[in-house]
Amino acid sequence: MSAVLTFTPEGIYCPAGDFHIDPWRPVPRALITHGHADHARSGMGHYLSTDIAAPVLRHRLGDIPIDTIRYGESRQIGGAQVSFHPAGHVPGSAQIRVEVAGEVWVVSGDYKTVADGLSDPFEPVRCHAFITECTFGLPVFNWTGQQDLTAQINGWWADNAEAGRVSMLGAYSLGKAQRLMHLLDPSIGPILTHGAVEGTNAVLRAQGIALPDTTLVTPDLDKAAKDRAIVIAPPSALSGTWAQRFGASRSSAFASGWMALRGVRRRRAADRGFVVSDHADWAGLNEAIKATGAEKIFVTHGYTSVFRRWLEEQGYDAHIVSTEYEGEGLDTPDTEAETP
Repeated sequence: MSAVLTFTPEGIYCPAGDFHIDPWRPVPRALITHGHADHARSGMGHYLSTDIAAPVLRHRLGDIPIDTIRYGESRQIGGAQVSFHPAGHVPGSAQIRVEVAGEVWVVSGDYKTVADGLSDPFEPVRCHAFITECTFGLPVFNWTGQQDLTAQINGWWADNAEAGRVSMLGAYSLGKAQRLMHLLDPSIGPILTHGAVEGTNAVLRAQGIALPDTTLVTPDLDKAAKDRAIVIAPPSALSGTWAQRFGASRSSAFASGWMALRGVRRRRAADRGFVVSDHADWAGLNEAIKATGAEKIFVTHGYTSVFRRWLEEQGYDAHIVSTEYEGEGLDTPDTEAETP
């Protein structure tokens, strides 16, 4: 098998096309899977992303030189044929298919296999080699179904509203926050948002992505606006001074795959933990890898050693690649998390 992609100090590189995918150092040409900060960084000479992801990239990185491509559209870059396919992670997220001389490699970026009603659903792409995350590459990670998750969150919110408590839900400002909004029952009360979340909401709404009505939290927000409210904010904002404006009568919760581990919620001093992620769980990872038909698998960020051994036991030619991608971390500051 030829090396369609190589792994360099700058990131994943395609020699035939002279481009990098989600590089973590400045390079002349970068193909970007999605807008999260660990995959989309400033300083690149030129960017290429899906047309859906581009507005968020501009929102986060500024006036960057960027071209766009639609899902499924094929483009020749040097000696490589490239196409972007839905990853199901966040709106506009993509797996990047690279073909050189008949050899096909796919870089998945971050992905999940469960449709969330917001992002284009994950699309398996047949390939010879598959580069996959394994953020949650252990059998203990098994996400709550969408229907049960909806009931859990709305039940928690309704109980708090009846007791006169403000509900504060920690979720990343791009993707998960909007996914959770889709599950909320607005008849319970108003949906309030942190500035980082509302900024992303505005970008997505401008693209025609439907989101429920929300109100930006400002210093002069009156008490009546907080009555029976749920507040969606980056996880880091829930433990800082920003959250104190809602008074002592509040209940905090985190929506994260890490809530599947005992003790995490306790260490975060959260009242509730909802087991959900925009990354694939154990079953999703295995399902996605099998669907590619690939024999060669590269695992990047997550439980790489354990997951590689598992894949080898299943008959795959599996390898670990060291990257600077971060996966999902409760203590990782989200982009713009400190926006008031």
